[in-house]
Amino acid sequence: MTKNKKLLDFIKETQELCNPENIVWIDGSEEQLEALRAQAVDEKILIKLNQEKLPGCYLHRTTVNDVARVEDRTFICSKNKDDSAPVNNWMETGEAMKMMKDLFKGVMKGRTMYVIPYSMGAVGSKFSKIGIELTDSIYVVLNMAIMTRVGNKVLEALGDGDFVKGLHSYAELSEEKRYICHFPEENTIMSINSNYGGNVLLGKKCFALRIASYLGKTEGWMAEHMLILGIENPKGEIKYVAAAFPSACGKTNLAMLIPPEIYKNKGYKCWCVGDDIAWIRVGEDGRLWAVNPENGFFGVAPGTNMKSNPNALLSTRKNTIFTNVVENLDDETVWWEGLDKNPPKNALDWKGNPWNGDMKDANGKPVKGAHPNSRFTAPTVNCPCLSDQFEAPDGVPLSAIIFGGRRAKTAPLVYQSTDWNNGVFVGSIMASETTAAATGAVGVVRRDPMAMRPFVGYNMGDYFKHWIDMGKKIKNQPKIFNVNWFRTDDEGNFIWPGFGDNLRVLDWILSRCEDKVDAKKTAIGYVPYAKDINIEGLDGVTTETIEELTTVDAETWKKEADGIENFYKELGDRVPKELYDELDKLKANLDK
Repeated sequence: MTKNKKLLDFIKETQELCNPENIVWIDGSEEQLEALRAQAVDEKILIKLNQEKLPGCYLHRTTVNDVARVEDRTFICSKNKDDSAPVNNWMETGEAMKMMKDLFKGVMKGRTMYVIPYSMGAVGSKFSKIGIELTDSIYVVLNMAIMTRVGNKVLEALGDGDFVKGLHSYAELSEEKRYICHFPEENTIMSINSNYGGNVLLGKKCFALRIASYLGKTEGWMAEHMLILGIENPKGEIKYVAAAFPSACGKTNLAMLIPPEIYKNKGYKCWCVGDDIAWIRVGEDGRLWAVNPENGFFGVAPGTNMKSNPNALLSTRKNTIFTNVVENLDDETVWWEGLDKNPPKNALDWKGNPWNGDMKDANGKPVKGAHPNSRFTAPTVNCPCLSDQFEAPDGVPLSAIIFGGRRAKTAPLVYQSTDWNNGVFVGSIMASETTAAATGAVGVVRRDPMAMRPFVGYNMGDYFKHWIDMGKKIKNQPKIFNVNWFRTDDEGNFIWPGFGDNLRVLDWILSRCEDKVDAKKTAIGYVPYAKDINIEGLDGVTTETIEELTTVDAETWKKEADGIENFYKELGDRVPKELYDELDKLKANLDK
């Protein structure tokens, strides 16, 4: 299969450590994958769904204790604590390696070990990176075959080159012995006792963000938790933006944006390049260029429907693996809360227990059938609005970088940073406020810089410094903006309609990038003149509404500045001076 000595040594060492009965190389062929699907059905790992209604689709149920990413069991391991802390859980490299090797000892006895060569990014592109995941889970193999490019073509591209080592075993699915350990300095990931996607599809957050962010710092590029969206105007010109949002802030909806009628009728179109991760480099033309390193969507099912996100739903109609959703026994399809208003009458819930849409708990509340974090793994190629630049080896050029959060009063609908360093500051202070549903405590601010808090593979202060340093390398810098779709009135109602109408804000952003519209300077940056946000065809939104949405309240921002200062102190002494300078400027502006 390969003559790559490092790879052959990795397999030999793992074979001796884990003691598998067989070793199977994943060649990427449809024949091999189809045989593995059949085996997974025989072993009751997958349930084959209605092949007329959902061709190539399967259902999987995880164990009840293994349903989400486990941040408290996820570690960034380094020789020096300060190189990983304070945001990440830290373990010393040698200690973590010993612990993991003890856990992996003999763990695959009687099982098959699968060797998955996979490429993050188009195979052979200079943007791309190659990983090898060794796993005893067919579920992982079949999901990785959707989420990444796998097989012999990857081995050919690898040649004698380097790769990210990944080792996974579902072991005994013990919560107490569940660990996801990253070793950025060793280019290695080890995951044990989980079989849930975010913990075990090692190409995703583990490689594409935690390891890749460290590689980006050392090699001079960026791995970011960002969607990539192309916006085509009536002249056929396409401009691209990358955008970072914490969870529950509409990231997937924006990635697959459907223009409102007024824009659609004029000829505007939106194209999805990626919904979750962007790898960004400086191109020969001095601009930033971005690729989506993934090959599939790993989306949250509940709430996805033909109204909220038709493109996401349509992406799941074939060759998709659903995890922890409802199984409709009447026609062997799937269902989840928010899909439609017709829950099945004869079904099994995500645990495999009998369920129907009329069930109520002791308090009279509906009993949910799908797990709140139930998922779909769908091929990107299924997306109706997929950009024709998705496989472009050099990626797409970025006109703007957009940050966002969920703030009831603080942040305006949109504002533009004054320059690159100020834009880094804007990204570093990103935050969302908790809702009652989340915690019971309303309005607690959780800082999530660049939406990377759970995903930075090294010290957060050093990560900010890397952003500052990147700015010096970019001759033609994209402009940086912040958006907030979630501003509320005094009764707590959202003022801005959101969803497809967010294109109206993106339209202003791109006009600013092309110097087509002026803006109003405020203490925090540039906000739109109300007349420059297109509200044509919007019910209940007036110029006065836009003025309200773009006001900057000095007293609110003074409290915000105190919160930012406290946050920087929590991050320790590696927060760059440039960001403290931006904070000082903000305070001075607010005092004027």
